[in-house]
Amino acid sequence: METAQQKIERARARRETGLAKLEPKLAGLPAQLPRNSLELPGSILTAREIELTEKYDVVELLAILKAREVSVEEVTRAFLRRAAVAHAATNCLVELMWDQAIARAKHLDSLPEPQGAFFGLPISTKEHHGMVGENVITTASVIAWVDRKHGSNTMYDDLWEEGCVFYARTTQPQTIMHLETVSNLWGRTDNPYNRDLTAGGSSGGESALIAMRGSLELVVTSVAVFAALPHLLAFMVSSKPSTKRITVAGQTGHMAGRETIFSTPGPMTVDRKAMELLMRVILSKQPWRKDPSIVPMPWTPYNFTKPLKIAVQWWDGVVKPHPPITRALKEVAAACQKAGMRVVDWDCEKLDHKKSWDIISALYWPDGGLETLDCLEGAGDTVLPLTKWIIQEQPSVKNMTQLCYTRDAYRTSYAKTWNATADDDGDEVDVILCPASFGAATPHEKSKYWGYTAHWNMLDYPGVVFPVTSVDASKDTKDLNYKPINEQDQFIYDLYDPELFAGAPVGLQIVGRRLQEEKVLAALELVEQAMGRK
Repeated sequence: METAQQKIERARARRETGLAKLEPKLAGLPAQLPRNSLELPGSILTAREIELTEKYDVVELLAILKAREVSVEEVTRAFLRRAAVAHAATNCLVELMWDQAIARAKHLDSLPEPQGAFFGLPISTKEHHGMVGENVITTASVIAWVDRKHGSNTMYDDLWEEGCVFYARTTQPQTIMHLETVSNLWGRTDNPYNRDLTAGGSSGGESALIAMRGSLELVVTSVAVFAALPHLLAFMVSSKPSTKRITVAGQTGHMAGRETIFSTPGPMTVDRKAMELLMRVILSKQPWRKDPSIVPMPWTPYNFTKPLKIAVQWWDGVVKPHPPITRALKEVAAACQKAGMRVVDWDCEKLDHKKSWDIISALYWPDGGLETLDCLEGAGDTVLPLTKWIIQEQPSVKNMTQLCYTRDAYRTSYAKTWNATADDDGDEVDVILCPASFGAATPHEKSKYWGYTAHWNMLDYPGVVFPVTSVDASKDTKDLNYKPINEQDQFIYDLYDPELFAGAPVGLQIVGRRLQEEKVLAALELVEQAMGRK
């Protein structure tokens, strides 16, 4: 009988087979990786590869591909090699699809005319989503599924029809339910800004890849948190739509069929325009005709007719954010106010966000995690500390029906509070500006507070995470006089060390009401303009 270690070795050998096809081979990798790996591509790739992977955003790259100013194959090869560099630095890949990507690129170049909204665009994918085609092997980062095959992913089929090139599949945590991307099967994915900090999760592989510009656009999935925490957000934005806006048909993972808390895909990309393009194209394919659970709701751009009314959540009433987050909130709020927006406070203390966490953390595992733990333990897949924490160390509820009732009652109460924001001036709050996490990326094995993102998943509100600043040790000093108000707050307070986090990216998020994805992105555009961005 094959042991767990033999399965691990076989899966990793399969990954190495794809990486070994890289041509030309990577040269110049240091024997000892630096603490910050962002400069590595510049010393390894050619000037042309650097140009193709750095000079253009998604819309610009699509323009030169469609104008045939550059071949799809040349662009594909550049991103394949850059992805390989990112992997060497961070361990972010499950598969480098060299043969498939080159064959696809050659086919697209052979067409008489460019076809599709994403003609020639390299798109990387989170591994547990699967891939285009039948009998795709998808491990979902657990040893038991090393040889698991399943059919095509519905959304990826649509993207394929629009002319994209799939070229890399990326890592995710054990059970897809950590804020750190680590598994016994693939190991740990490192943060390219700082190897002492986590790359985040559950889309840490994608985050590391795009942070190193090994990808410009990708699709990630959220069930516990937004598509990406701001751990690597210096050059990217990430969006989480409401559930049932985009299909998840074809992806694999634990707790299939769970209806207590749904997962939802969303784009992570280098800029807001690319995010809106992806959403518009995906929804133009009318996914509700293939997946009847999806809301039949085409993408309809939103235009504000009044100054934006934005509420600022300074903290969630449970855990105080680290100083860089508070500084980012103050800077963005001031910019919005200067731009003529109406800025008000969002008081969470009376809204009991702790209760929200207690509800959602139990809803993640309707069976108490038995199916997942049996899958791991049955294959000799050691239960990692963060898996144990989220499954076994959170509140558990035996009456799941009652808990779903409590969930819906909480959602109703929150909606009532939002409605009441119109009482003073007749206009309710458009969006909420809030932290996407208590801080920047956390040290390894310390990602044990999800309240700033999981709360919005519990409410099923859409949101977008965007970059703001980075940790500045001289500005973001620790308040040594602060007295934590509870055990969680103490844990988070103790984590903060300005020198440890120095230079780490800091992001915030904008949240809107359910199924108002277009409004959220329109609000982001106005906020970014207020910040002096185009």
